[in-house]
Amino acid sequence: MNRLIVIGGSKGIGNAIVSSLLTSYDEVVNISRTAPEHSHPNLKHYDCDVISDELPDIESADGLVYCPGSINLKPINRLSIDDFKNDFEINVLGAVKAIQKYLPALKNGNKPSIILFSTVAAKLGMPFHASVAASKSAVEGLTKSLGAELAPTIRVNAIAPTVTDTELASKLLRNERMIENMNERHPLKKYLQPQEVADMAGFLLSDKGSSLSGQVFEMDCGIVSFKI
Repeated sequence: MNRLIVIGGSKGIGNAIVSSLLTSYDEVVNISRTAPEHSHPNLKHYDCDVISDELPDIESADGLVYCPGSINLKPINRLSIDDFKNDFEINVLGAVKAIQKYLPALKNGNKPSIILFSTVAAKLGMPFHASVAASKSAVEGLTKSLGAELAPTIRVNAIAPTVTDTELASKLLRNERMIENMNERHPLKKYLQPQEVADMAGFLLSDKGSSLSGQVFEMDCGIVSFKI
């Protein structure tokens, strides 16, 4: 049985990944605090908080995608040490916990692959992003280190999206003016939809991405790459 494990697949980008890959695997295991809105014979769900709960045992897996993240935007003088700790726990330590738990399962899989998530804010300095940029920069370092450590058995890559139309980013897209401004900020005059990111994840998990490991893929709509 080929199996994909998705941590945090009930909402946003994670939900789009689960939905789009349900027919590509014999089983997609979603591990999150809430169940996905849809059901499918190939979908198995575990109610679990990756930070505080014990993760379920799984014998084998061909892919692991860690989706939980945070957008905690505050001036540095309003960010507490606990803010930094919480963002690091969600973005980095949760990923480490999942990888350590499912490393034996991945080693039992076929051409296994791990996908993590960074952000364009790790490359592009933006005001009020100190906490999230710090933790996501750690994710990028983790991606490269683990890519080297686990080669050639397990590939490890990260996706660094710009603003994506999800519940997590809803405060940044809460009215028409903010949506228009967000489009204008990006050289491609758009921001991301969850399905676009899911398609990239699907590519990296597939045989088409078999030569890629230790890479961070900027899905930036040009905001990091271009100055126009």
